[in-house]
Amino acid sequence: MKFLTVNDIRFATIDEGSGPVVVLVHGFPLDHTIWDGQIGPLSQRCRVIAPDLRGFGDTEATPGKVSIEQHADDLAAMLDALGVVEPVVLAGLSMGGYIAFRFYQKYRRRLRGMILCDTRAGADTPQAATGRLESARRVEQEGPRVLADMMLPRMLAPATYNSQPEVVERIQQIILAGNAVGLAAAARGLAERPDFSAMLPEIDCPTLLVVGKHDAISTAAEMGVMARSIRGAKLVAIDGAGHMSPLEQPAEVAAAMEAFILGSAEE
Repeated sequence: MKFLTVNDIRFATIDEGSGPVVVLVHGFPLDHTIWDGQIGPLSQRCRVIAPDLRGFGDTEATPGKVSIEQHADDLAAMLDALGVVEPVVLAGLSMGGYIAFRFYQKYRRRLRGMILCDTRAGADTPQAATGRLESARRVEQEGPRVLADMMLPRMLAPATYNSQPEVVERIQQIILAGNAVGLAAAARGLAERPDFSAMLPEIDCPTLLVVGKHDAISTAAEMGVMARSIRGAKLVAIDGAGHMSPLEQPAEVAAAMEAFILGSAEE
């Protein structure tokens, strides 16, 4: 891990390998280790940057609310701090996908491509936003176990949940190790994120969408609609995976990502 000060916060990030730069952005309420199955293979031919976002993992938290835009700004500043000047492929899982959309809006020139993994373009419904705010309140009062109990069963394909206890345990441990202040701040920001649906037809960089066939949160059908809305986008559906496809089927996700990254580098 590297540690660097970005926007007055001490950030932790993986920075391995050389070649085309890919930035791996984790989801909520997780950290960079969800990409462990991709970091190794990709770093053989790419420079892989996988940060813990503000308030997650080993990166410092800020109280209150952290917006999707703040996360995007942090990523841009982190690239500066790491001396990355060439355009990158930005890969985001779930919340990481929302951040990728905002990064595209603000920093298009810094993107060579996007990988949208188990995510969606739409904003929260009023009911979902209210639920996030309640979750934030409870996490601050009761700790991260609230999120583990609430989210874990829906994050995985039934086959994973029932037959891969090591994956279930790993995700649970990541969540339980989370910073309650950071998790609550991020949840409040997610509740207020904008709707990116209207921008989909305007996206003009190579885009890959990856979805677990059994994703109950960002469904394969929903991501199929999103893929058809982005000019030239490719959709890869992963067998035996739910919302956490990089952890559930790491080799398949790594292969899809590598083919896309190296293919777009040659264009």
